Amino acid sequence: MTVLYINGPVQNGPFTIVERPGKATGIRAVEALNMILGAGPVPHLWNTVTLAGDLRHRDALDRDIVGRQEREERAIAAKYTPGTPPASGVLTDTAPVVAALALEMAERLLSEGTLAITPVAVLVCTRCGHMTGTVAHACRACRHHGVRPYTRSLLVWDRPPDTPLLAREDFHAHRARPPAHLLAIAQNVPERLVLSRTRDHGISLEPLGLDGLALDPRAGVHIAVLAAAARSNARQPVMTVTENAAANVAAYGAPFRRHNGTRLRYALHGRIPYDDTAALQRLCEVHRISPEVRELFLTWFLPLCSLHFRAGITAAQLPALLKFWRRTNLTRPGTPGRDVLAELRHSVAAGDMRWVMDVQALSQAIPEHPVTRGFTQEPEGAS
Repeated sequence: MTVLYINGPVQNGPFTIVERPGKATGIRAVEALNMILGAGPVPHLWNTVTLAGDLRHRDALDRDIVGRQEREERAIAAKYTPGTPPASGVLTDTAPVVAALALEMAERLLSEGTLAITPVAVLVCTRCGHMTGTVAHACRACRHHGVRPYTRSLLVWDRPPDTPLLAREDFHAHRARPPAHLLAIAQNVPERLVLSRTRDHGISLEPLGLDGLALDPRAGVHIAVLAAAARSNARQPVMTVTENAAANVAAYGAPFRRHNGTRLRYALHGRIPYDDTAALQRLCEVHRISPEVRELFLTWFLPLCSLHFRAGITAAQLPALLKFWRRTNLTRPGTPGRDVLAELRHSVAAGDMRWVMDVQALSQAIPEHPVTRGFTQEPEGAS
C-alpha cells in the first residue's frame, strides 16, 4: 500500500462528537477517502498529552481512584455512542507502539546529530517545578506566579540556518495553491526548538536520561500517524489537519516526518459550520431531504468538501452545496463505471480534490450508507 489517509490526532478535551461534530471532520474525511482507495480502515487517532488534561486530572475528585491513563481512555470512549466503538479501534499518542517508535526515532536522530541533549537555561515554577519557557509568566500547570531560572538538560533540535520547516512538497494537494501563509509562519520559529516538556502524562524520555520529561506532544502526534501507517504497511501516510493545527504542530514535527522510507505529508481541510444544527435541519426540510441522504450530506459529503474548501465552508455556502448534493445523489448510478472509478482513485491518491465538485465523479463515489459509525445515534441536525 502507498497512500493512506490518517486523521491528525484529535485533542481529547471535555466534549462529545454530538456536541461538536466538527471535531470528527478529519476522521470522516479519512474514512471516505480510504474507502474510495480500497484501503482498509485505520484507527481513529487521539491526542491525550495536553496540559489541560493534566489539570483536569489534578482537579478531579476521584483522582486517587482513577489514574491519568484510565481517565483519558474513559474520555475517548465517551466520545462514541455507547456500545459502538469504531470498528478500526482508536490509537492515542501514548500507546505503547507509539512510544516505542518515538524512542526509536529519537535515538536515531540523536545518533545522526539531528537532535541533541544539551543544557538549556529555562524558567521553572517555584512551586511545582513546571517549565514555563523563557519568558516570565504565570505557571500554566499550577497558576503560581513565581518563577526562577534553571539550567537542565533538554532534548533540542537546532535546525541549520535557512533550513525550511515546511515546503510545498510537505502538502498532499495536487494542483492546489501552496499555503503561503503557513510556509511563512513555519519560518518564524526559533532556530532551537525544545522537544521535551514537563507533563504528568506523555511519552517518557527517561530512557534517554531525561527524567521527569516527556516528548513534546506536537512531535508526538506526528509519530502517532507514522505508527498507524506502519500497521497498514503504508509508505505515504497523509495526515488530515486544519490550517490552524498545522501552523501549531508542523515546526515541532519536522524532524519526525520521515522514518525508514516512510514520509508523512499533510492534507489541509477547512471547518464545517455544524454549530447551528437547527438551521441545518430546516435547510434539509426545505429541500425535502430524506434522513439517509441528509446523513450522507452531513457526515460524508461535507467532510470531503472541507478538503476542497480548505479555508473553510461558510453557512452561506450550505444551501448551494445541499442543492448540488441533492442533484448529484439523484444521478448516482446503480453500478459505478470502471473508468470513472479508476480516475477517481487516481485523483484521491494524488491529493487532487477537485472531483468533489464534479457531478459525474462524485456520484460514482457515494456509498450506500454513511462511512463513519459510532459517533451518534442519528445524524447531526436531527431532532
